[in-house]
Amino acid sequence: MKWIEAKVIFESSAPELAADLISMIFYEFGLKGVSLEEPGMNPEEGWGDNAVAQPAHYSVSGFFPAEELPDSRKNDLMEKLSLLEKQNEILSKVLFREMDEEDWAESWKEYFWPEKITDTIVVKPTWREYKSTGRELIIEIDPGMAFGTGTHPTTALCIQMIEKYLKPGDTFLDIGTGSGILMVAAARLGAKQVWGIDNDSIAVKIAEENLVLNKIRKSDFHLTHGNLIDTIDQPFQVITANILSEVILTLLNHVKQVMKEDGILICSGIIEENAQTVITKMQSIGLDVLECREKEKWVAIVACLPKQHLA
Repeated sequence: MKWIEAKVIFESSAPELAADLISMIFYEFGLKGVSLEEPGMNPEEGWGDNAVAQPAHYSVSGFFPAEELPDSRKNDLMEKLSLLEKQNEILSKVLFREMDEEDWAESWKEYFWPEKITDTIVVKPTWREYKSTGRELIIEIDPGMAFGTGTHPTTALCIQMIEKYLKPGDTFLDIGTGSGILMVAAARLGAKQVWGIDNDSIAVKIAEENLVLNKIRKSDFHLTHGNLIDTIDQPFQVITANILSEVILTLLNHVKQVMKEDGILICSGIIEENAQTVITKMQSIGLDVLECREKEKWVAIVACLPKQHLA
């Protein structure tokens, strides 16, 4: 299978925000993840021996199956980037490169390193080494074509909120599970049953592999292919949705159907300027907003369903 890398090299006075805005464009095209480069990037000392050379420019790369990026979609991508440049004073150029699947499968791995998400939780790509202090919870992850290694702020925020709000014995549902990393985190933190749903059948397969890799028993997890909660027929005590704001707003129309009384909903993937819209929608359907946490211009929102709103 052939892949096309679309690499956006850019300059901006606010490079972190620019990288997030460019990433959002790729996500709108249906990509599960992107790779980022920045001048001076370097893994933490002692986290591996295969560090790559420092890049000279900021860039964001998205990877498309070759048959899914005809000239018309390339033009759409260029138009969205051009509009972004005008609105946010970003200078950019796009380089397209065709690559074989084997090259693609290895090319993005060099950018992922172990990351300490909380005081006790470390997410470690399977191909990296990490020396544990002995009291840490290590999550092994190989995102494959689903991406999601825990390094992105939206995923890190979700893991932090799961650690804070999930109680041992809770049931857990991850909507848009991707690589399954949030399911693994919930299971390792004591959830008795973890469920995941994704509209990408490849993601479902990879999530299962990562759960097994982390020694989660098959009897303790359930994965399904579907859109949002379409195939979910039972309520859960903790639910996560690390997806785009626009999709979260759609999800909120029906999410109470799968929430237990006093159930917790953790939503991430929300850029700062969209946070209030999501909060307002949550409140309008009867959810109590418990907490908002921000990291690098991304926001996670935690809400609860009070008992009186179950009817």
